[in-house]
Amino acid sequence: MKYAVRTHIAAPPEKVWPLLVDGPGYPGWNPTVVKVEGDIALGGKIKVFAAISPDRAFPVRVTRFDAPRRMEWTGGMPLGLFKGVRTFTLEPADGGTDFAMEEAFSGLMKPLIAKSMPDLQPAFDDFAAALKARAEAT
Repeated sequence: MKYAVRTHIAAPPEKVWPLLVDGPGYPGWNPTVVKVEGDIALGGKIKVFAAISPDRAFPVRVTRFDAPRRMEWTGGMPLGLFKGVRTFTLEPADGGTDFAMEEAFSGLMKPLIAKSMPDLQPAFDDFAAALKARAEAT
């Protein structure tokens, strides 16, 4: 199971990246997130509270942080029973940025958990559109 979105942003990666790593700023531009707690930095533990389930924290660890080009958040269950890896990629293109975000799920519990998960594609689409709008407006 995998979700993905791509968009071109008319702003350089150096302008887009700060938006992605400013957790407290997410609710100001991102309609899919209620709040983010923690430090978005390599090895940082963060809790994401999504609009789809605002009372539930989704804990993840920042497992890759190559500013301003690539970042990964990894979360899930112990022993790899269920794992999600969200990857953010920013590539310079045509004076702006080609932005991509994808999340791939794996693990032995994936078939059971997948049945209870909502469709995340609309949230991915909204995230990318909001990032694009904020980066191009500033």
